[in-house]
Amino acid sequence: MTFDVHQLDTFLLVGSAVTLLAVLAVRVSSRAGLPSLLVYLLIGVALGESGVGIAFEDAELAHALGFAALVLILAEGGLTTSWREIRPAMRLGVSLATIGVSVSVTIVAVGSHYLLGLPWELAVLLGAVTSATDAAAVFSVLRVVPLPKRLTGSLEAESGLNDAPTVVLVVLVSSGAAAEEGVLMMVATIIFELAAGVLVGLAVGFGGAWVMRRAALPSSGLYPIAVLCLTIFAYAGGVAVHASGFAAVYVAALVLGNSELPHRGATRSFSEGIAWLAQIGLFVMLGLLLSPGRLSLEIVGLALAAGLILTFVARPLSVLVSALVQPMPWRELGFLSWAGLRGAVPIVFTTIPLSEGVDGAERLFDIVFVMVVIYTLLTGPTLPLVARVLKVTRRSEPRDLELEAAPLERVAADLLQITISPASLMHGVEVGELRLPQGASVSLIIRDGETKVPQPRSVLRHGDELLIVTPRKVRERTEERLRQVSRGGRLAQWLDEPPARE
Repeated sequence: MTFDVHQLDTFLLVGSAVTLLAVLAVRVSSRAGLPSLLVYLLIGVALGESGVGIAFEDAELAHALGFAALVLILAEGGLTTSWREIRPAMRLGVSLATIGVSVSVTIVAVGSHYLLGLPWELAVLLGAVTSATDAAAVFSVLRVVPLPKRLTGSLEAESGLNDAPTVVLVVLVSSGAAAEEGVLMMVATIIFELAAGVLVGLAVGFGGAWVMRRAALPSSGLYPIAVLCLTIFAYAGGVAVHASGFAAVYVAALVLGNSELPHRGATRSFSEGIAWLAQIGLFVMLGLLLSPGRLSLEIVGLALAAGLILTFVARPLSVLVSALVQPMPWRELGFLSWAGLRGAVPIVFTTIPLSEGVDGAERLFDIVFVMVVIYTLLTGPTLPLVARVLKVTRRSEPRDLELEAAPLERVAADLLQITISPASLMHGVEVGELRLPQGASVSLIIRDGETKVPQPRSVLRHGDELLIVTPRKVRERTEERLRQVSRGGRLAQWLDEPPARE
């Protein structure tokens, strides 16, 4: 096989054009309240055999590339998730990712077999691949829906963790191991792989954070690359010891993202860019894999019926059962039921039975593809309306500060960069009224491009950027105090307990 530089030029031309088109489509899809994945999927279909004519039918390659993209997406999810915000909802998130998945798989499988007439193997696979919510779809829609942190925390934790048990189940069923080993052995395998994956993720996360804090790399741009490589190492290490790689990568990224690492803000920005690129490539590839000629009224009918079972029976019951470990008001449970967006993850998981040569795998792929498109169009744009009807929105809640941090290694301190958002009640507060913990101080105010050394009577305004130096040992208290003032303004000193001075 010879290398053709002209083919490479053509690939770069088409690839860059498609990527730019996909990037510009994000703004359109976000305004419409639609996950951008739908646009990417349609771009892939347009480029496929029924459109431009690009033929792509390699299920094994799609499986490998799909998993690689999911690793990067999960890594970004962990790196950008605040442990402080999801910790109160972690019990419910874990329950949704385990108990909820098992309930959803059971209901969809039974309904698909007895009501839709699918063979047991395809029915179980349909229930399995559609049981996991999609992190990319959930995050893209929730950005435009202001919700209490316990709701967003539950959805983030669920979408980050439920890929792990789902992929184990799909692999066991597709390979035939589930039928040979029995239900008990299958459950034991899933529990072992999850537990081992979490342990691997914790080991890589804490070990990697320890190394990164002591490493003196010659360029700041190397730190984001090193952190992302650590998360990929966690996935590969988990798979190498027969643990869940998806659990390992998410847990490792969660630990790294909440550790005091050098250039943490740059790392998060870098991971977000890589995740967007992975999403674009993943969804366009899945669109290419679809053959519109295979779609029929039967496929559409099965997709509609299966989606009805999943959306209006399996999802609500799985949320209800999962909430036994952490009860919530019925309005919030109702929103969680409607917000279980599936996205492209189910389509990726259907490449597993396709690559294993399971009978009816192409039919399963087509059903899931149509189902994802239809029900994402149904649930995604209606989330803001459902949130308002159920009265779970928090319109009046001021947004938290935009905060970046950089280490000052020689003095064991951190430099915080704070941006006062338009909704923050810190507007009009004097610097002296911030009452930061002892040792922390506002060193600079940047307003309209001009710098100003603050005085205790200096008044803060919307849009101001503050540079705050804080000793590392009181950094968390400093950040919390800033958020208290952002939420309560001057009244924060009476509504919130002031930080104790040392």
